[in-house]
Amino acid sequence: MRSAERVAVIGTGLIGTSIAMAGARAGDQVRGFDADPDALSRAVERAGLTPTTDLDECVRGATIVFVCAPIPVAAELVVEALGLAPDAVVSDVASVKSHVMVEVESRARVDGLRRYVGGHPMGGSERSGPDHASPSVLDGVVWVLTPAERSDDASIARLEGWVSRVGARPIRMDAERHDRLVAMVSHLPQVASTALMGLAASEEAGEPEILLLAAGGFRDLTRLAASNPRLWSDILLANGAAIGRAIDLYVERLEALRDLVVAEDGGGVESAFAEAKTARLQLAAKPQVRAGVAVLQVPVPDRPGVLAELTSTMGEAEVNIEDLQIVHSPEGGRGTVHLTVAVDTVEAAERALRERWFEPTRLA
Repeated sequence: MRSAERVAVIGTGLIGTSIAMAGARAGDQVRGFDADPDALSRAVERAGLTPTTDLDECVRGATIVFVCAPIPVAAELVVEALGLAPDAVVSDVASVKSHVMVEVESRARVDGLRRYVGGHPMGGSERSGPDHASPSVLDGVVWVLTPAERSDDASIARLEGWVSRVGARPIRMDAERHDRLVAMVSHLPQVASTALMGLAASEEAGEPEILLLAAGGFRDLTRLAASNPRLWSDILLANGAAIGRAIDLYVERLEALRDLVVAEDGGGVESAFAEAKTARLQLAAKPQVRAGVAVLQVPVPDRPGVLAELTSTMGEAEVNIEDLQIVHSPEGGRGTVHLTVAVDTVEAAERALRERWFEPTRLA
């Protein structure tokens, strides 16, 4: 069994503080530093990490260093950490890898590059800052590792071991491939959400009641528009070519669907929706249940304990919840839960819910 690590976290925002909390939960010693004293103070209060006054103090004696700073300064801090902590594996958590890794490889010493392993935990939310941190942010998430050309096997293995120990799933990937894939599944959704929210907001000038009509679908699709503007500006500019290509492909899909609608091609529209529905249901399920899933829509009152009652009902019926989403009514007082379960358990789930006076409706 590996002994406790001495973890240093540079940058105590949402991800940095969550990493600190996960490390502390695993029994590691954790120190943190942030150029913003207020952010560091809030991280200390939430995570219990040991605060430090500068970078040198933070990484001195560390065995693993995580640079959780904005993309424009990430490479510089990685290079500094490699020099100040000669025995540490150093990783960053930037959501664009090629940009940061090229800078690190051009500036760091060769002996330091052996201890550098790029990384990106695929967790987080539209919220930011240490106040929203939690070790659960990393529970079960894919943590992409993008080793540099000179990264040694021992450094990669040490980081993979730590990632697994805190409950995430390490996956190795080439940096350029990572950037191309996240442009589609992470960066493009942010762009689409922001564009849709901006469109609705501009339309409000002529139709002041438009946002009053916003239902659950609109709220789901625009949730990401509440994300940190500066953070996302840095991300998109650092991955410009890949996100540009992803936007082009998305526009092609929108135009194709528009043409089907304008041509009143009902079969084509239905086929496009059916294809997307099938893909979405597969996304909602773990690999072992992808042979079939079902989605139940369950209206719930907005009161304390109702979600616990619903999930305990599934537990008593021995039905595993593969995915769960909550949609709150803008009027308050009620909401809707979407439960995804394996298709061979859906009848048991419906029966158990009705016995508890819930009224489930099968959507798929």
